[in-house]
Order: sequence, then C-alpha cells, then structure tokens
Amino acid sequence: MVDQMTLEVVQCPSWATALGYGGVAAAVCLSNWGSACGTWKSGISILHTGIRHPSSVMKNVIPIVMAGVIGIYGLIVGVILGQSIVLPTSDRENTYSTYSGMAHLCAGLCCGISGLAAGICIGIVGDAGIRAVGYRASAMTLFPSDRESAGYSTIPDNDGGGGGASEDISGSDDQNKLFVGMLIMLIFSEALALYGMIVALIVSQHSYSCL
Repeated sequence: MVDQMTLEVVQCPSWATALGYGGVAAAVCLSNWGSACGTWKSGISILHTGIRHPSSVMKNVIPIVMAGVIGIYGLIVGVILGQSIVLPTSDRENTYSTYSGMAHLCAGLCCGISGLAAGICIGIVGDAGIRAVGYRASAMTLFPSDRESAGYSTIPDNDGGGGGASEDISGSDDQNKLFVGMLIMLIFSEALALYGMIVALIVSQHSYSCL
C-alpha cells in the first residue's frame, strides 16, 4: 500500500509550479502578442488614411483601443493565476499539485490563444475597414484608369476649402454604413478574447492541495 509521503511526492512534485507559471506566461505573452498584431495592422491603416484626411483619425482609432483591451484580459488572468500558485511550506514540502498546475496552464493557454486570435482578427478587419472608409471619403476607386488625376480624389487637400460635402467627411451615409459594419465585426472579434478570459477565470478556480 502506498504511504502518504509517496502519494504527496507523486501528486505534488517540485516541477508542478512550472506548469502554473507557464500558464501565467502564456496568458500574458500571447494576449500581448495579439494586442500588438491588432495595433500594428490597424495603426498602419490609420496613418495611411490620416495623411489625406486627418479629421478621420480619431474616428478610426476604435480598432486600436479594442486591440489594447486584449492585453488587459491577459494581464487580469495572469495576475489571478500568479496569486493562485502556492509556495512550499517552511519544511520544504510542496503543496502545489499537478492538478492545479495543469488547470492553471490550460487557463492561461485558453486566455492567451483566444486573445491572439482576436487580436489578429481585429487587425485584419480594422486594416480593411479603415482603408475602405478612407477610399470612400476620397471618392477613390481601387482600379483607377489612366485618365484620372494623381491622387484619385475630388476632395481638396486642405481642410478649409470647398463646399459642405468636402468639409464634413464623416457625414456621408456610405461612410457611416461602412463604419458601422466595421464596428460590428470588431465587436464580435473582441468577444472571442472575452470568451477565453471567462473560461480561464472559471478553470483557474479548480485546485487541489496536498496539505
């Protein structure tokens, strides 16, 4: 019959904490990676569109904000998992079990990979959406002919000239439809990271102590 000491060594080995801290690293690093990808793709489009239409920069900054929130999800899960890892006792006995380690590792991977997928999705949707709004504001066609002038735009470069149609770029019905469609896609893309965080918080509560 296996004694209690041998059972504790099997269930609570010294390497079990590596699983828990692996979950912490996965939650934070993968979520930040997704947040960086979303910021990178959307930020390039904002700068590209803002060259000709600086007034549309603040309106199109929503993908950047939503991509940054993904990093916060990973931070929250990482802090909770880090506080759940139990230190050895004063007698150098490990109380952190492999069950807790695997649960925390799976929680970190669930949040991190979900955040990575959501960040990439936000970056791609934000990139295409912001460029589409900019093209519509410039009355630009993606396949211009040789007879069209350089810049492919009928809107003047300066903000002060022109009539009412050129002064209010964000008031176009077509642009509002494009923006609302992009916003809906961004919301459901952000929900992917939120789903991963919710499941990670639930799984992180599962623990077993050898004491």
